[in-house]
Amino acid sequence: MAVLGLGLMGRALAEAFLRAGHPTTVWNRTAAKAEPLAARGATLAATPAEAVAAAPLVVVCVADHASVRAILEPAGGVLGGRTVANLTSGSSGEARRTAAAVSRHGADYLGGAIMAIPETVGTADALLVYSGPRAAFDRHEPVLRSLGAGTSHLGDDHGLASLNEMAVLSVMWNVLNGFLHGAALLGAAGVDAAAFAPLAKTGIETVAGWVPGYARQIDDGAYPVLDAAVDTQLAAMRQVLDESAALGVSTALPAFVKDLAERAVAAGHGGDGYAALVEQFRKPSEGRP
Repeated sequence: MAVLGLGLMGRALAEAFLRAGHPTTVWNRTAAKAEPLAARGATLAATPAEAVAAAPLVVVCVADHASVRAILEPAGGVLGGRTVANLTSGSSGEARRTAAAVSRHGADYLGGAIMAIPETVGTADALLVYSGPRAAFDRHEPVLRSLGAGTSHLGDDHGLASLNEMAVLSVMWNVLNGFLHGAALLGAAGVDAAAFAPLAKTGIETVAGWVPGYARQIDDGAYPVLDAAVDTQLAAMRQVLDESAALGVSTALPAFVKDLAERAVAAGHGGDGYAALVEQFRKPSEGRP
């Protein structure tokens, strides 16, 4: 296979292929970054086209989708019959545009997303997801599985892997933002974040256990109360907001949560479980498309 792009993640991908014994050709705009891989047995390509021509599977991991298209377009003459697995982060719309550009040259396109850090690539801890033609994924799955034991195909829509990546990032950032706001609250009282961390971890693990049940409620469109109705939770949300203001901590996050719940109540979901707030997230924000 070929790996185009040798940043931290691209190098980790190429190293995983080499450890698994797969002949690997690499290319990077700054050629010096490829030299350590050559010492481990990789073949260095002078151009993207040379790298593409060397392998039936071309893995790309660069800064953005515009860069992917700019790198692959000059190689269009040798793309035909190959599969491009693009592991570059980007929106689902960008993934579909890149898929269309690649497909015009007669290549299959798999959009991909890496749910892992470079250090775990190639191990049982790495999760990678792909979307695009199932036949192309099945053909290359044994090789792609070298990048992580948690390798799966999500569907034929080229943008689905990217969309899942954006959704997971939203979850991670919001969990971390909650922890950071909590640490700021306690920090105002002189409590170290390290002392708060065990309690926060317990809370995060509790919420993680609720996710499968919430998912079923969302899919069913029914929101039974599992712990407390939105009306009841709204009172606690106001308390967090008041505490933040009293301590001189930013009220932006708790105010957003409270406002979201108030809109849910206004829409008739006050007696429902917390998962009913998904109906508010489904609506576009005011002033935005």
